[in-house]
Amino acid sequence: MCGIAGVLGGDAAARAIAPQLIAALAHRGPDGIRIEDAAGAALAHARLSIIDLEGGWQPLHAAGSTVIGNGEIYNYVELAQDFGLQGVLATGSDFEPFLHLYAREGERAFDRLRGMYALCLIGADGRAWLARDPFGIKPLYIMEHAGGLAFASEPRAFFKAGLMAPVLNERPARELVSLNYTLGERTTFQGLRRVAPGEIMEVRDGRIVSGRRRPWLLPRAASADSAAPRSPSPIPSKTSGERDVLSRLDAVLEDSVRVHQRSDVPYGLFLSGGIDSAAIATLMARLNERPVTAFTCGFEAAGAKDERAQAERVARALDLDWRETRFDEADFWRILPQVAWALDDPTADYATLPTYKLAEAAKGSLTVVLTGEGGDELFGGYGRYRRALRPAWLGGRPAEPRPGDAGVLARWRAEAKPPPGLTPLQQAQWADVTTWLPNDLLLKLDRCLMAHGLEGRTPFLDPQVAAFAYALPDRFKVRGRYGKWILRKWLERTCPAAQPWGRKQGFTVPVEAWIAPRAPVIGERIAGFEAVRRLRGADEVKAQFANERATGRWPLLFFAVWSLIHLEGAEPRAALEAAVGAI
Repeated sequence: MCGIAGVLGGDAAARAIAPQLIAALAHRGPDGIRIEDAAGAALAHARLSIIDLEGGWQPLHAAGSTVIGNGEIYNYVELAQDFGLQGVLATGSDFEPFLHLYAREGERAFDRLRGMYALCLIGADGRAWLARDPFGIKPLYIMEHAGGLAFASEPRAFFKAGLMAPVLNERPARELVSLNYTLGERTTFQGLRRVAPGEIMEVRDGRIVSGRRRPWLLPRAASADSAAPRSPSPIPSKTSGERDVLSRLDAVLEDSVRVHQRSDVPYGLFLSGGIDSAAIATLMARLNERPVTAFTCGFEAAGAKDERAQAERVARALDLDWRETRFDEADFWRILPQVAWALDDPTADYATLPTYKLAEAAKGSLTVVLTGEGGDELFGGYGRYRRALRPAWLGGRPAEPRPGDAGVLARWRAEAKPPPGLTPLQQAQWADVTTWLPNDLLLKLDRCLMAHGLEGRTPFLDPQVAAFAYALPDRFKVRGRYGKWILRKWLERTCPAAQPWGRKQGFTVPVEAWIAPRAPVIGERIAGFEAVRRLRGADEVKAQFANERATGRWPLLFFAVWSLIHLEGAEPRAALEAAVGAI
């Protein structure tokens, strides 16, 4: 996990801003920064050392090519073995085998990668590439600059380098306060866009000349394609029985957790009371001789849903080195502006708050953290999936957001349009993986952990796991009132302490309860903020915060604090006090 930045094309003056770009990303790479000019490009890398602590510095050169990357290529060991590279590799870096494969195969080498990454490659053939992993686990942003194309891991780099002013893009901002995240490639800043998940683009003379998308879900035949990452277990057929599916599930999950543990620094996991993180914990305990370090966050608030007791049961059953941290109202007001600063590309998901606190607690003990993101999306865990499968007369309705804004819903439908031939359940899963997974859950994980110099890894979001899970017949995902049915059956056998058939508490942060005593004052204050006024009328904002029964105040408060920090340059604590008053 690192920060990358640079300029492709343009003149020497255009490329001279690389040091300013990477300086804004130093928190992503606390182990050091390196900058190089290379064949009409300036490349900059801020390193968080994970694999090959001595030899893995970037820009990395091999086979005549150069690469900088943020993330991890998990199948680098297998690639070296399969293509006989052991005798030619000069480092232990997970990115070096890719350079040798590119020298042999060109663009096709991208399709062999199994991992999370955002990278820039300058090939020995003179071609320059930008690429992002198929799920969008790692971020990458681009903008045109003085005849060149500037790129960076976070938007703040472009502002720090003076390439652009932070001007609000209203359409994504309306999506943010309606959905809690934004859609597609647009960002909340005018003139700045995301590289899409799975996008592979060629850049020549500072211009994008070609591009394609590498889908997160490979076709069924891909497991037999020599360009696809090799699969540890065949994809189940529609006629597979429960015992066969459970056996294959165990193999594919164990393989994913095994490669996601590859690290030369301490690793552990974030453990909630849910079955996704319990599944990851079960496999980590199986694969490690020493107790695995696990961190859990609980809430100190009346009526709050607290999963610490369930997490502790799992930890004790698996002999984990379990550590709990608490989140209370004081943490809420302290962390809110820090999270708003970290999320320069914003998501208003309140789960950012405990995620940030967990990262804060884990810093110093761990450098790599495995998490359960993706389990619900791939195995059918959300209640909205079950509702989508019911007939209307039993309360069924589409698995769509309900933003209260027809324009936002129309844009969501356009972004979430699935390919043909999917079942209704698969369509709902596809929509989530395409929209809120990269622009909410994974964005949250990246920024909150990187703010503390930690790397977050997601074993469920692996091409082998995705191919397995998506091919499962619906009956193995949703059955009766249970989602993730096959995952629950597997946990029933492997970690019964997880209580996989127990009633789920749900994950809620009591933000509205903490906001309520200050709500009228907050409404009066933020109604006067310029960015808020562009999205909501002042009277509407005041009325929403004055109404004791109103909901949805958190996204507006978050956006108000975020806007002062990222649009007006306020310090985080000053932005909070401007919105809330003295704390």
